[in-house]
Amino acid sequence: MDKNDAHSLSEPSYDQRLAMAKQYSHEGVIAGAKAAVIAGVVTAIPTIASARMLPWARANLNYTAQALIISIVAGAAYFIVADKTVLKSARRNSFH
Repeated sequence: MDKNDAHSLSEPSYDQRLAMAKQYSHEGVIAGAKAAVIAGVVTAIPTIASARMLPWARANLNYTAQALIISIVAGAAYFIVADKTVLKSARRNSFH
């Protein structure tokens, strides 16, 4: 086994790295979507309930404001969880 063989065994090829990157990003998308759905539901219930029951919320939170609150929380959850998942996968499989 010469120097080139040892190097090829320890470092993945370009195609392998590309496949791993696609896999990590797919895992991130799936985890982010799950988090966005959960965060959207968890946010929607109290937002809509308070807009129906509380006098201040009834006067100040129209349908657009309610949708904006829910979508911001869901979007933030998606990006935070997707980013953390991709970084965790890359860190787990990186070479030190």
